[in-house]
Amino acid sequence: MLNRISNSVQRIASAQSGSVRTYLGYTSGVEKRKVTCIPGDGIGPEITSSVMGVFQAAKVPIEWEIFDISGGKSISQELIASISRNKVALKGPLYTEVLKGDQSRNMEIRKALDLYAHVIPCKQFKGITTRHQNVPVDLVVIRENTQGEYSGLEQTLVPGVVQSLKIITKEASTRIARYAFEYAKNNGRKKVTAIHKANIQKMTDGLFLETCKQVALEYPEIAFDHMIIDNCCMQLVMKPEQFDVMVTPNLYGNLVTNVGAALIGGPGLAPGANIGERAAIFEMGAHHVAADIAGMDKVNPTGLLLASSMMLKHLNLDEYADKVEKAVKTVISSGKYLTSDMGGNASTKEFTRAIIEEIEKNQQ
Repeated sequence: MLNRISNSVQRIASAQSGSVRTYLGYTSGVEKRKVTCIPGDGIGPEITSSVMGVFQAAKVPIEWEIFDISGGKSISQELIASISRNKVALKGPLYTEVLKGDQSRNMEIRKALDLYAHVIPCKQFKGITTRHQNVPVDLVVIRENTQGEYSGLEQTLVPGVVQSLKIITKEASTRIARYAFEYAKNNGRKKVTAIHKANIQKMTDGLFLETCKQVALEYPEIAFDHMIIDNCCMQLVMKPEQFDVMVTPNLYGNLVTNVGAALIGGPGLAPGANIGERAAIFEMGAHHVAADIAGMDKVNPTGLLLASSMMLKHLNLDEYADKVEKAVKTVISSGKYLTSDMGGNASTKEFTRAIIEEIEKNQQ
């Protein structure tokens, strides 16, 4: 089954730009939901295949609309229309060239759909050795996704002089701060920490921080504090257990997310979600294309598998979400079928097959 699904996704990934295929999962008594799927670049097709195989075993009522935008292909109106229509998508990593090329396609999709909140849970796994083995790492980064330096608003003033614009608005800061506090309230979290550099960037980060303080007053039951970004990075490495929910401007969130992923064992383990009012896209929390291991059957698909579980909860398919998440964590905690980044020697297919067998065992 895995080989068949993998070959299908690989064929789609090599098709022309904007090509669409429908992959049907298991048909059950539950109404099927259409989900846009973007396999992406590098390891993307492999981890996407893993999710599809696990979903088929778990009998998840999903119908995939698959779009290929690998290799730098442009974002088509058909893709944006598909995500807008389906309201949800699963996405592999997309490569962005360094120094040259157009704007990041990740940013382009987020802006087109106004996916303002990037949510990345970083929670330690039983069965994986980390540098903080005896410390319970369990934090969530909530990153503002539309503004700040990360927006890529740059220009050349004169030869040899370039300018980068950092735009922060009260409206966007209020929206992300309120999302962070609502997330904390709805998920039993106790504290929100705003990350900033307001000691230096007094107007932009100052506005972000002051807005977070104002929103915090609406949630007296949730503790609030704030921390400068450089100290935050140090504290994450030294005492990660002090963090619960972190709310950040765009660029800082990208940095903190990668530190968080490293704390729990690496980029292959963290899931992520880009949330907007009209749509949501689920992906790995740390967007590494990992072209050096693409096609070698050694990538860890855990991050995308857990992101797919988050997606199912977003679709109110909690039974299937729990089934997938439980199987993934059971296989990891057993320690028998771990990919190399988790300290084992299992291939991607072997790890995925172990998850499928765990699901099938519990369905008997």
